[in-house]
Parts: sequence; structure tokens; C-alpha cells
Amino acid sequence: DFTEMMRALGYPRIISMENFHTPNFMLVSEVLLWLVKRYEPHSDIPGDVETEQDRVFFIKAVAQFVATKAHIKLNTKKLYQADGYAVKELLKVTSVLYGAMNTQGGERADLPEEDSSTKFKFDLGSKIADLKTARQLASEITSKGAVLYDLLGKEVELREARTESIARPLEINEAEKVMKIAINSVLEEVQKTKDMLNNVALDEANLEAKIEKRKLELERSQKRLQTLQSVRPAFMDEYEKIEKQLEKQYSTYLEKFRNLTYLEQLLHDQQRTEQEMFEEAASMLRLIQNRLKEEEQHLLKSGSNDDSDLEVQEDEGSDSEGDLQITRRRISTEALLQG
Repeated sequence: DFTEMMRALGYPRIISMENFHTPNFMLVSEVLLWLVKRYEPHSDIPGDVETEQDRVFFIKAVAQFVATKAHIKLNTKKLYQADGYAVKELLKVTSVLYGAMNTQGGERADLPEEDSSTKFKFDLGSKIADLKTARQLASEITSKGAVLYDLLGKEVELREARTESIARPLEINEAEKVMKIAINSVLEEVQKTKDMLNNVALDEANLEAKIEKRKLELERSQKRLQTLQSVRPAFMDEYEKIEKQLEKQYSTYLEKFRNLTYLEQLLHDQQRTEQEMFEEAASMLRLIQNRLKEEEQHLLKSGSNDDSDLEVQEDEGSDSEGDLQITRRRISTEALLQG
């Protein structure tokens, strides 16, 4: 349990899990700082947590210290929450300290807090750092010893080359010539740099003059703009008058256009109605004509059959009556067609 471990390690205050039901950053920061001091009494982690920036810096510093000294990875977000999740992160550090105390035979929470704090004094962080340094030095000694052995194996060849180089006469004229060439090249570079600096100064002066000129032009333009904005044009009254007339004309145009569109729609509907009536009358006339033709053919057939049975006078009377009926029907048909 976290509270029992802290009590066994000698934490001076009594901690309860109820303290972490709500975020309690002050308590978490105090516990973290105390645990860091148990690892490294001479650590220089600042304990200022007044502002949000100070708290973030404090959490990052503690996490980095624990990662480098104790090789424990802490979740900074959970630590910053300062609630029950932060207790799990604190438990990682306290469990290591608690285990180290048990291995060294330290006493637990049965002893008073002052006695446990005085008896349980160790510097685990420094021991881990010393062990890490010793391992690093051992690896460096091994690698450098191997390199030294290889170099000593080449000493015979290197001795001959060294002796030959020492015995070789120094060519002063050639060295002087090379030095002069190098000096001249350096002087040329210096001169080029000076010329560039002079050109930069000249360009800077030209740019400043142009900027000043543009500023003056801008000021004049702004003054001219203010003058034009304050003065009302002479034609403005006439322009506003014409604009009002144009608005009236436009409203009249819209009204007439709507009326014209409405009348055109009415005309189109009327024409369509008349066309439908004309087509209907034409179809009725065609139907009547067909019916009349059928009746004429029927009468002609019936008339030819009656001639064989009746006398000549009766035939003439019946023919005149049939012709009269046919004539009447034709007259009625022509009247319908003309109508």
C-alpha cells in the first residue's frame, strides 16, 4: 500500500488515499520532492509550483531525474493530474525505495518517524551513478587498449617513415611560395568582403532614400484623399436626382413586364383552348360524315331491292323521298362544316 510504504520510509506527514480523490497537486509535488531528496540529497530540483509553467517544469524535471538516476519511467500527464492515477506513478518510486530499505534491514512503520528517518539514510542514486561510470570506464579502457595494441604493432613501419621525414631537408623557397599564394588569396577574399560591405552600405543608403521618398508620396496621397472625401462633387445633386428617376422608371418597367407576361400567358391559354375546341369539332364532323356515308350506302342497297317488288310509280315516289332525305342530310352536314 502506498500510504504504508511512505510511513515506513519515514515521510513526516500522514497520507490517506482520500487526499487523492480530488486533484491535490501541492501534496503530489511535496511527495515527489521528498522522494527525490531520498534518492539524491544534493539534488537541485526547484520546488516552486505556484504557476502552471512552474508545475510543468517541476514535473518534467522530476521525471527526467528519476529516469536517469533510477531508470524508472513516469507518466507526466498522470502526475500532473494529481489524483488516484498519480498515486500509481508515485508507487513506482516508493516501491523501489521500500525494497532497498528491506534489503538493507531497515525498520518499518513500527518505529517512530524521527528514528526511521535517522536510521534509513542511503544514497542509492549516487551508487547507481558510480556503477554506471565504472562500467563506462571499463568499456573505454578495453577499447583504447585494443587501439593502442594495434598502433604499437605498426610502430616498425611508422618509425621508418618518421625517420625519413625528419631526415628530409626542408624546402624553404617552396614553402615561402605556397605561403605567399595563401596570403594573397586571403587578402583577395578580405578585399572582396570589404567591397561587399561598402556596396551594402551604399545600397542601404539608397533604400533609405527611396523609403523616405515613398513616405512623402504616401503622405501627399493621404492628404489628397482626405481633401477629395471632404469636398462634395458639383454633379452629385444631379446624379442623385437622376438615380431616383431611374429607380422609378425601373419599378414601372417591372410592373409593365409582369403585366405583359400575364397577358401573354392568358393569350397562350386562350389559343390552346380554341385549338382544342377546333380539333374536337373536326373530329365530330369526321364522325358525322362517316355515319352519313354509311346511311347513304344502306339506303341505296335497300332501294335497289324494293324496285323489283313495287310498281314504277311507287318506285318513283320512294326514290323521290329517299333523295329528299339524302339532300336534307347533306344540307345539315354542310351547315355544320360551315359553322
